[in-house]
Amino acid sequence: MNEQSISFIGSGSVAWHLAPALDNAGFVVKEVYSRNPKHAELLTSRLYQAEVKATLDFSTSSSSIFIIAVTDDAIKTIAQEIILPEDGFLIHTSGSRPLSDLQFAATANIGVLYPLQTFSKQKKVNFKNTPLFIESNNEEATELLQLIGNSISNEVKKIASEERKALHVAAVFASNFTNHLLSISKGILQKNSLEFEWLKPLIQETIQKSMSLEPENAQTGPAKRGDLETLDMHLDFLKEDPQVSEIYQLISQHIIDQYQR
Repeated sequence: MNEQSISFIGSGSVAWHLAPALDNAGFVVKEVYSRNPKHAELLTSRLYQAEVKATLDFSTSSSSIFIIAVTDDAIKTIAQEIILPEDGFLIHTSGSRPLSDLQFAATANIGVLYPLQTFSKQKKVNFKNTPLFIESNNEEATELLQLIGNSISNEVKKIASEERKALHVAAVFASNFTNHLLSISKGILQKNSLEFEWLKPLIQETIQKSMSLEPENAQTGPAKRGDLETLDMHLDFLKEDPQVSEIYQLISQHIIDQYQR
C-alpha cells in the first residue's frame, strides 16, 4: 500500500470517482476543498478519513499530492491561488487544458492525470479498464504520476499537451456528441409517441460493430448509399425543427463526401 496522502480540489464527477479509487489503492485522501462545502461533505462521506478543507491554503497540509479536478476554466486561477506545502505536487485532470496552466503555481512539481472516460455521479466507473494519460515537467513527477496511474488502471501512457488536446476533441465526438444524438433520437420518438427502448438493440449493435469492424467500415444508412430521395424525405419530416434538420443535413453531407467520392 502507498503511504502518500492526497488532497482534492473539486468535488464534481471526476473527483467523485477518482478520489475513492485512489483511496482504495492506498493513496489516502486527507482533504477535499470545494467552492460548495456541502458538495465536499458528500465526497468525504465516500472516503475513509478525508475532511472538508475550507480554503485553498494547504501550507500546513499533511498531503504531498494535490489534485485539481474542477471545470477547465477554473484550473489556471486555482493554480495561482493555491498555497502548497514545500515540495507539494500539483496535478490537474483535464483533457483539454495544457500542463502550462499550472506553471505559475508555487511548486516545481506539476503534472496532468487525464482519465479518458465519461463520468456521471450516478454511474460506477471501472478504472482498471480506463486509460490514463500523464504529462509532467520533470522525471520525478513523471515517476509519481506513473505510480499513481498504475495503482488504479491497467493502461497508463505519457503524451504531450497537444496530443492530449487532440484526444479530447476526438473523445467529445465519440462520447458527448454521440450521446447528444441519442438524446435527439429519443426526442423524435417521444414526440411521435414511440418507445426509445425499441432503439436500444440497434444502438448496442452499432457500437459493437464499430469496435469490431472499425467505424469507417461499419457505416450504413441512406447517406452512405447516396440515397438522396430518402434524405430529402427525412429532411421534409424534420422541417418543423430547423436545428435538428440542420444537424441531419450537415452529418449526412459529411458522410456523402466521405463515401460517395
